[in-house]
Amino acid sequence: MTRKQKLVVIGNGMAGARLVEDIITRGGADQFEFVMFGDEPYGNYNRILLSGVLSGTHQAQDIFINPLAWYETNNVKLHAGARVTSIDRVNKIVIAADGVTTETYDKLVIATGSSAFLPPMEGLRTTTDGFKAGVFVFRTLDDCEAITQYAEGGKRAAVIGGGLLGLEAARGLLNLGAEVHVIHLMPHLMEVQLDAIAGATLRRSMEALGVQVHLNKATTAILGDEHVTGLQFKDGTTLDCEMVVISAGIRPNVQLARDAGLTVERGIVVNDGITCVDDPDVFAVGECAQHNGMVYGLVAPLWEQTAVLADRLTGRKPQAEYKGSKVSTKLKVMGVDLAVMGEKQPRDEHDEEVVYTEPLRGIYKKLIVRNGKLAGAILLGDTAMAPALLQAFDRGVLLPENRAELLFPLTDQVAAKSAAELPDEAQICNCNGIAKGAIVKAAKGGCRSLKALCDATRAGTGCGACKSQVQEIFEAAAGDTIVEDPSIHYYVPGVPLPKPELIAAIKEQELKSVSAVFRVLAVGKEDPASKAGLASLLKTIWHDGYEDERDARFINDRVHANIQKDRTFSVVPRIYGGVTTAAELKRIAEVAERYNVRMVKFTGGQRLDLLGISKEDLPNVWRDLGMPSGHAYTKAFRTCKTCVGTEFCRFGVGDAVALGIAIEKKYQGIEFPHKVKLATTGCPRNCSEATTKDIGAVAIEGGKWEVVIGGAAGSKVRKADLLITVDTHEEVLHYMGRFMQYYREHAKYLERTYDMVERMGIEKLRRVLVDDEEGICARLDAEIEAAVAAYVDPWQEAAQPHHPSQFVNILPKAEADAMLSQISKQPANYGD
Repeated sequence: MTRKQKLVVIGNGMAGARLVEDIITRGGADQFEFVMFGDEPYGNYNRILLSGVLSGTHQAQDIFINPLAWYETNNVKLHAGARVTSIDRVNKIVIAADGVTTETYDKLVIATGSSAFLPPMEGLRTTTDGFKAGVFVFRTLDDCEAITQYAEGGKRAAVIGGGLLGLEAARGLLNLGAEVHVIHLMPHLMEVQLDAIAGATLRRSMEALGVQVHLNKATTAILGDEHVTGLQFKDGTTLDCEMVVISAGIRPNVQLARDAGLTVERGIVVNDGITCVDDPDVFAVGECAQHNGMVYGLVAPLWEQTAVLADRLTGRKPQAEYKGSKVSTKLKVMGVDLAVMGEKQPRDEHDEEVVYTEPLRGIYKKLIVRNGKLAGAILLGDTAMAPALLQAFDRGVLLPENRAELLFPLTDQVAAKSAAELPDEAQICNCNGIAKGAIVKAAKGGCRSLKALCDATRAGTGCGACKSQVQEIFEAAAGDTIVEDPSIHYYVPGVPLPKPELIAAIKEQELKSVSAVFRVLAVGKEDPASKAGLASLLKTIWHDGYEDERDARFINDRVHANIQKDRTFSVVPRIYGGVTTAAELKRIAEVAERYNVRMVKFTGGQRLDLLGISKEDLPNVWRDLGMPSGHAYTKAFRTCKTCVGTEFCRFGVGDAVALGIAIEKKYQGIEFPHKVKLATTGCPRNCSEATTKDIGAVAIEGGKWEVVIGGAAGSKVRKADLLITVDTHEEVLHYMGRFMQYYREHAKYLERTYDMVERMGIEKLRRVLVDDEEGICARLDAEIEAAVAAYVDPWQEAAQPHHPSQFVNILPKAEADAMLSQISKQPANYGD
């Protein structure tokens, strides 16, 4: 049996981990024993998506490519959190910083990446050599967490560096509520990728988003003694700020290689075999490697380098050579589409320059044509033609004489040129380095749904910009073999059952807690994304018999208030039917003054919202208000809006106020798959907008009431459908309650009433809920009455907290931020 060679990789970033993956894919697990060292105590994550973590579009766990379990599964020994400090090339040993951890090697790969460049300036560090409080770089997950924590409370922040990473940091800070200033040394933004016109166009787009851009500014000092108070510039001006994120470029991490006696210039010098020129058993890949005078900072060259090295090491293509990369990328900068490739300026008068610009829409397109071929391109604001241009650029094909065909899809034929027509080697997913060929192979290899294909290849799982192209290629490759993914019918992703089967299983096995459901119906595997939906469903089924596990709830439901971006809370007391008294208003005003409420706002549901209350103050605020919770924070009955009805309005034909108050007092706090808004109106003039609510009641002539369902006036506008016309308030309450229970039992989690009504059709709902076609109405009526009977005002926990630390800020910041991120991905709780 041949002894395996020991392959040691220094660096667990995107290059190092990708190389090991490439070797394993080529059958290298039979040839090599793998050992990796990583500075960070994590698995490998997609560094491109750090900006998503900072801006809140991704959670940290979403960006991991290889979690720690992957290494164990693939027999890769990972020294996580262990920095290598020296290489003994004579004895073939690497030594970690602790001086104890060592590994011998047969082959050694250096993939140490790069670090943030720190421009020379005063005041950067404290006397203990650490950064001054409020100073950050932006390269790692830990950096993201530190920035997020410090930005709490909406600070004034400066980002030094107007390149790609700097602008992404600015976007993240903006989303955290900071006032953001971008400080850039050069005359325009992203000068490496863009020309001056594109840079100016991008600046306008950034400023429209709220970022203040300062160009031609050289920062000479960070002001403040113990913490940041501002910036000093070379031109004598200053800027007040409370935090600084430095993102002024990167520098390859080469000191380790230099100390080991390897040839280092800007990067570690390698030949076409990705081999260090001084040692045939030592290799370098990624941002730390220099090939033919070039050091690359994009992922595409990194993937090409690891593929060549994997081919050589496994013997699959022992003569494989890396000949450099044609640089191109397609990405989003603060949400603005951008594709760049090749050169950005004509080389001489023989080059042809084709430009289209639309400043008001932030669109700029530019082509550099040389000898009839594409030498470079910039597409800003509209990248529809990027796939075709990337193909032309990569393959060096002759361009059509009508250059406009390259900028616009002029005809159906041209428009039809699509990702499906690209060559197999064309890279589709830049975030994960997935080529079209891999997508086609997966589709033909058994992936029968888009989700299965994305899970198998990772294509489209990064920023998502390529998702439409991935779907197009998948549909073309899979043809009529595509099947519907059964998971789209699951009530929650973590339990593989549609809602009716899930309810039946829960009842049959008497599962009364979220953990019990996971234990019995999901082989014990808990899925955080499924917990809130399950908690809501269990409460619907068991009422007061539900075993409330607070870790299954979002932070809003744990403290019965709506968390804000500055981590204070908003409190909305219930005001039945929107009718209040002078005494009640006076009490609300006193509470607002006593607890320094930063904003008192009328909601659209005829209530008052007190914003800016700390978590610790919540119980006292509730006690002092002496009013029940308005449930403005959760997926539940919100409010019943009313007009003035018959008592004052000369047009009123029905007592909308009395009915609205009766509805609200009966159904307050009932939980649903999503929030539910109601209204009653005293005549068809519809002043309280009852016909655009989830459930409404409209008074008509003859003393009758129309009960309507499935209305909407938010992101979607829909007039409600008539369920039934009745004679009395009691009948209105009766049919509303019946529909509520049916909605609780048959809607998907987070499905609004209007979507369910459209999905099922009003005719069917009338047959079921009015004609009792299925014989379930008596049970529905009994279930909703049981839910009403089980109602308890959650603000009673002011006197008796669910647990001693319920209203204490004891959470680690990371967990608090994770919660906020999770909440932010939920449908908004505003729109009372």
